[in-house]
Amino acid sequence: MYIYDSVQKIKRKFTPMQEGKISLYVCGPTVYDDAHLGHAKSALVFDLLTRIFKANGFDVTYARNITDIDDKIIKKAIEQKKDIKEITDFYTNAFHKEMQAIGVARPDIEPKATQSLDAMYKLIQKLIDTNHAYTTPEGDVYFDTSSDNQYLKLSARVQDEEDKQQRIQSSTSKKNSADFALWKSVKDGSITFNSPFGKGRPGWHLECSAMIEKHLASTDAPFAVDIHGGGADLLFPHHENEAAQTRCGTNHALANYWMHNGFVNINGEKMSKSLGNSFFLKDALKEYDGEVLRFYLLSTHYRSNFNFNTEDLASAKKRLDKIYRLKKRLFGLSYNTDATPFKEALLKALSDDMNVSSALALIEAFVSSTNEALDTVGKHKLLKKETISNLFFIEEILGFGVKNPFEYFQFGIDEKTKQKIDELITLRNEAKKEKNFEASDKLRDEILAFGISIMDTAQGTFWEKL
Repeated sequence: MYIYDSVQKIKRKFTPMQEGKISLYVCGPTVYDDAHLGHAKSALVFDLLTRIFKANGFDVTYARNITDIDDKIIKKAIEQKKDIKEITDFYTNAFHKEMQAIGVARPDIEPKATQSLDAMYKLIQKLIDTNHAYTTPEGDVYFDTSSDNQYLKLSARVQDEEDKQQRIQSSTSKKNSADFALWKSVKDGSITFNSPFGKGRPGWHLECSAMIEKHLASTDAPFAVDIHGGGADLLFPHHENEAAQTRCGTNHALANYWMHNGFVNINGEKMSKSLGNSFFLKDALKEYDGEVLRFYLLSTHYRSNFNFNTEDLASAKKRLDKIYRLKKRLFGLSYNTDATPFKEALLKALSDDMNVSSALALIEAFVSSTNEALDTVGKHKLLKKETISNLFFIEEILGFGVKNPFEYFQFGIDEKTKQKIDELITLRNEAKKEKNFEASDKLRDEILAFGISIMDTAQGTFWEKL
């Protein structure tokens, strides 16, 4: 398997520290607001990555954190006159619900910042003891970037000397303008935590390093984790600072491989709250089936910037519809997990740095050729058996086609109407059983008036939106 290392900027053959086992850490959401399409894109990318690894036989331990300590969270809690936990619990639950809607599995480990304070204190103290951090007269603790001769090598950035001088003047308590907070002293009466360094709150960059050490790192390993991932916007300063803390505060580097997904643009503009185009996932889910959004957001390579627009989304739905129509054509047939040439080709494409374009091309060719073959005379028992097996593999590795094919085509019908249609279908089935065909036909016409079609199959009666 090959993945592109966004720090070394080359595609590398993946070799885990421990044979057959993989540790993956991805930066998760700060839970003060609803998830947007950028959150969805990142979550989908690393959900797909874990599926590919598992299909290749690896045992994956996937961790994604929840940042529930942040100034934005505290601000919202004060504005809404609510307890901070009430805010974070609400948005954490909403995030989980929305991730489930787009088929993203929960990570194996989901540490919260509030549950990891002791690990943060331990790392800060280690950095102070080794002269990589210092305390200011105000009670803040800063990481001393001048003590790390590898600082900025991760992001390959060069500090601007003029900018550096300007920033020094506005931050006289810091030794260097690039130094970043490990612990922020807070004396304004807002929410604080008691630490060995005084009352305050942890720095954002510190949280991930501490949680990785607590949950994933091994003391005798050269890296804390095999892979560290997140959005491209996190490479600097977040991941740069994480790497510095871990490198200087432990006996290993942070990650062997770094992976970053591209930005999400809305109609050609970078998604931003300041621009008013931060498209919340909850709003997209009102308009589109979650699996359609999954298909669409994964339809371009993960490292590319993604341009979200409704025209391309509609086209993506038509491509997904084809998979479901083939699945509907073979509905009720059993499948097996035997190897097939299609499965091998699909896994090979996805194992090449998640080459989703090649994967989707393979799927479209498979769907088209299968439909053509099924249209010819014959029972096609072997073809049907292999097709069902291939469809299940697509479902397992890409998360496409996971629903009942008839229910998939019901999206857009409200729950009250669905309930009414199901009641009418039950009455129609009872009329048919009693051979009351006049009543059965009348009920059928009443059902069709909802703008749907009904199909009587050996597995029961199903319906879909026209």
